[in-house]
Amino acid sequence: MAEDMNKAVMLTSGASGRVNALFSLRVLRRLLTLINALVMLLLLPFRCRKRCSVSTSPSDKIRIPASVQWKSGAAAAVAMDQEVAARRAIAIRRVMMQTAQPKHENDNEATSLREFSLFATSRGDTMFTQSWTPVSKEIRGIVVVLHGLNEHGDRYSEFAKQLNTNGYKVYAMDWIGHGGSDGLHAYVHSLNEAVTDTKSFIGNVVAENPGLPCFCFGHSTGAAIILKAVLDPMVEACITGIVLTSPAVGVQPSHPIFTVLAPVFSFLFPRWQISAANKQGMPVSRDPDALVAKYSDPLVYTGSIRIRTGYEILRITTYLQRNLSRFEVPFLVLHGTADTTTDPEASRRLYEEAASTDKTIKLFEGFLHDLLFEPEREMIVEGIIDWLNCRIQG
Repeated sequence: MAEDMNKAVMLTSGASGRVNALFSLRVLRRLLTLINALVMLLLLPFRCRKRCSVSTSPSDKIRIPASVQWKSGAAAAVAMDQEVAARRAIAIRRVMMQTAQPKHENDNEATSLREFSLFATSRGDTMFTQSWTPVSKEIRGIVVVLHGLNEHGDRYSEFAKQLNTNGYKVYAMDWIGHGGSDGLHAYVHSLNEAVTDTKSFIGNVVAENPGLPCFCFGHSTGAAIILKAVLDPMVEACITGIVLTSPAVGVQPSHPIFTVLAPVFSFLFPRWQISAANKQGMPVSRDPDALVAKYSDPLVYTGSIRIRTGYEILRITTYLQRNLSRFEVPFLVLHGTADTTTDPEASRRLYEEAASTDKTIKLFEGFLHDLLFEPEREMIVEGIIDWLNCRIQG
């Protein structure tokens, strides 16, 4: 357990009703900021025409564009359907190629059985899901994995196999707009929909495995989705504990103006991309090979963030920060102190303010965002498995 820390004091102010406040320097500055933003709006169409392409690995023959040239009407729908079909074909192929992986290169004994299925949401969207089942170990618990923004569940296959060797069956769902699931690549119209899908998926997994303790693992935005899902009492009742790596409890917009205008822009131009927010190839791991593997993966989105997606992330982080004291589920939160994508101090506030009596935080000095892809990944995975084991044995 981390040492006790002093809670940060949060100051809020109500409306004073004084007319003089309208003429304060702060208000004038905000007006100037708004005017500047409107000028940027006029220039935005010219800044968003740049497109990036993603090269595929030799085993993945299908090329996925980082963004789609949008057309109107039926042509746009056809373009999206083709893009989704291409991504899903790659996701399915990867599962089929690794249905039963040997423990060692010269060992015919399989340790994991990998399968996929398609999960229909209440909205009619189709989510790509997969599972890793221990072959030679008795199943003593289940873990539901939720990936982060712009990635997909297959990136956690090695982690799933390590959990298999310790008796945990693993499930993963590619949330809307990601991996093999429906939706424009990396476009999230509503993270509330992703939360609803996650709650339904957890319910199905628990029903499929009666009597087994259920844990959730979430990374980055996936961790934020998990956190909001477990605030539902019905979901919380099903969960033995959650593990969060680099959770998106606090994020820093690429420009302060984005916070001011995000609600309007996300309504008017939800799918437009903000070139200023492009984080293609950003260092999220200190392992060069891990970076190459991530940014050459055709199922990983490397284009500029879409306006609506960015706004939805701001919305969910704001919601979580206002409800930190409501979390009662046991949790382990892990964060690198050098993470520039999500705020490690926000994870510290989660630990300090959560009502849970079973909570642990580990801050890794100098580590970056993708903790399971850092050079010290084995140490991190061992810590996660030890934490899970203690909750089962305890």
